[in-house]
Amino acid sequence: MFPFPILAVFLVLMWLLLNGFTLGHLIIGTMVAVFACWAMASLRPEKPRLGKWYLLPKLLGMVLYDVAKSNAQVAAVILRSGSRRHNPAFLTIQLQTHNHFSLAVLAIVLTSTPGSAWLEYDSNDNTVLLHVLDLDDEAKWRDMVKNRYEKLLMEIFV
Repeated sequence: MFPFPILAVFLVLMWLLLNGFTLGHLIIGTMVAVFACWAMASLRPEKPRLGKWYLLPKLLGMVLYDVAKSNAQVAAVILRSGSRRHNPAFLTIQLQTHNHFSLAVLAIVLTSTPGSAWLEYDSNDNTVLLHVLDLDDEAKWRDMVKNRYEKLLMEIFV
């Protein structure tokens, strides 16, 4: 009945502190705590299954390298803004993975890398819409997402 008993107790206590102690408030607070605990239980995500967990440091190193490299590229775009126009664009990439954890990590990686942003994921087509600050070579971006990140994430998360 109480999947999170400590949460239920504290919710009832908070309810009583906010409303005063009466039998009616104790009953209402208990009902609120029960329903809140059930709602929390339905939000509990599944645990990730790591296939090749030893590849996580490799992924972290690649991400840190790409973030540093992208910072330099974005700085160059900003500094040379008067001499050459940059080419902002939207890019749709077809993904192979359907794993929620690998998609979440891919979204974090692409959004944390300066010059790119994960905008939308279409689960029907399994595509992602990216915004790229300076898109010179579309094939290079597709290759980076699919072969550099997605392939590694598919190995890490089974």
